[in-house]
Amino acid sequence: MKKVLIAGGSGFIGSHLCARFLNKNYSVMCVDNLSTGNINNIKNFQNNSNFSFVQCDITQNLPTQITDYHPDYVLNFASPASPIDYQQIPIETLKVGSFGTLNLLELVKQNNSIFLQASTSEVYGDPLIHPQVETYFGNVNSFGPRSCYDESKRFSEALVYSYIHKFDLDLRVIRIFNTYGPNMRLNDGRVVPQFIPQALLNQPITIYGDGLQTRSFCYVSDLVDGIVKMIEKESGLKGEVVNLGNPEEHTILEFAKIIIELTNSTSQIKFLAKPKDDPTKRKPDISKAKRLLDWNPSTPLDVGLKKTIDYFSPLIRN
Repeated sequence: MKKVLIAGGSGFIGSHLCARFLNKNYSVMCVDNLSTGNINNIKNFQNNSNFSFVQCDITQNLPTQITDYHPDYVLNFASPASPIDYQQIPIETLKVGSFGTLNLLELVKQNNSIFLQASTSEVYGDPLIHPQVETYFGNVNSFGPRSCYDESKRFSEALVYSYIHKFDLDLRVIRIFNTYGPNMRLNDGRVVPQFIPQALLNQPITIYGDGLQTRSFCYVSDLVDGIVKMIEKESGLKGEVVNLGNPEEHTILEFAKIIIELTNSTSQIKFLAKPKDDPTKRKPDISKAKRLLDWNPSTPLDVGLKKTIDYFSPLIRN
């Protein structure tokens, strides 16, 4: 039986990865300090004999439960991802991108595991080219409110590069663009978990700036498809950096109107000041993912949003 260790496994994307690999009959070790993860996301796995949960901080020395596991695959999804979270715990965010990634890479080196680093479209900053391709170096402010997250991910990528070239390890990087779906946390500051509860409660939909900034939204099951392809392909991906996201682009204002329609809401739109360094455009070029992984997101926006609305509705009522 193949073994996979998922750092950040009780978070939004991590919990979906735990479910997918369990369904594929893997042994799954979920590692999380629960600073932004949610134990409820993994409660359905607790009685599965192929699942184990280790609560720890990967920026510290890894416990023997982890070092004795000898994983075939290590997936690093351990990091706050919402602006509210990483601006509240900026030092911890920088530490998990540096010390945390370093500790996992040492584990990988000891076990000759295949490693996947979850990076982000935020490494492109407020991009000067559109759509964003993997060869673009980015336009990132290293001294601002978002820099703790952006630079921690850029540093993680630099660590991965160094370990590949110094130790000849099979390490891979994905840059994740806006993703949504069940298991997101209510009101975590990102667009989907902010707009849907506001719409369900008929409260004003709060848009930062003029709403003309663009995003592209990928449903979580599509993203997980791409991640699994990225980790399971045995050859040809060592040292590759691949964008994963949906290239269908919408303005934030368009997106708010779509959610209002899908929820039959009476919400009005309220415009607030745009945060510093908030990107004006965000759209992935996924040519590389199509070529290397034969991957293309397939879930229509309205279908994915309806599933996400169904997930949030009972949480709002409670």
